[in-house]
Amino acid sequence: MLKENIKTIRKSKGLSQQELAVKLNVVRQTISKWEQGLSVPDSDMLLSISEALETPVSTLLGENVIEPEVDDLKAISAKLEVINLQLAQRKITRKRILHWIFISMCVVIAAIFAILLELESFYLGWDYSEPETAVLGVLFHSFEWLFVRVAPIMSIGAIIGIFLTWKKE
Repeated sequence: MLKENIKTIRKSKGLSQQELAVKLNVVRQTISKWEQGLSVPDSDMLLSISEALETPVSTLLGENVIEPEVDDLKAISAKLEVINLQLAQRKITRKRILHWIFISMCVVIAAIFAILLELESFYLGWDYSEPETAVLGVLFHSFEWLFVRVAPIMSIGAIIGIFLTWKKE
């Protein structure tokens, strides 16, 4: 029982006989003898083994430890594969959304430019003697002035974004 438990738990922790021996300050052959049932560790060493394998002494001395079954590993592997596929799908969806946002930005900027060109700064012919008209004229002029300076930068950024999010197959 002890010999199988030491071997099974050591393997489940991913340790070789040599690595466990180093942790316990013994030679590899000692671990081999314990696992073959040719000798048994004393009580102090049993405590050290328990600490090294992060397992209670009662588990080492108790029933046989069941190795993870191949079916369990396959189930875990299948679940991980599903999770990876879901994460990949989310990434693709985010990329598509960003792509269409960049395209929409370009269309909106082009439409506003077309409207501004068609209107030809219509507010310049207004009579600014009334305060409300003057404020409205300043707002239109400020928007046009700011848009004409910022829109090209935004357009370039959006075009770069479109190419970066382009679907590559």
